Amino acid sequence: MRLPILTLTAIVTLFAAADARAQTYDPRYPVCMHVYTPGGWGGGGDYYDCSFTSLPQCRATASGRSATCDLNPYYAFDEPPPPPRKRHKKVY
Repeated sequence: MRLPILTLTAIVTLFAAADARAQTYDPRYPVCMHVYTPGGWGGGGDYYDCSFTSLPQCRATASGRSATCDLNPYYAFDEPPPPPRKRHKKVY
C-alpha cells in the first residue's frame, strides 16, 4: 500500500512543479531589451524582448520604461573565421 501512495505523490509533485521556461534569448535578433516589471507585494519580475535589429532601435523603445538594452549573447554575429593554424614539421 505504501508504494502506490509514494508513486502517486511523486507524479503529483512532477505535475505541480513549475513549467520550465523557454529559451530566454531569441538567436535571430542581435539586440535584446531587458524589461523590469513592478509587482504587487514585492513580487516583481522581468523578461527579455529579443526583437530588435539595432541598439538605437531598442533604446528608443526602452525610453521612459524601466528597461535596458543588451547585445544578444546567442546571436551569431558575422565574425570572420579564425585563421588556419600552421602545422609544424617534426624534426628528427
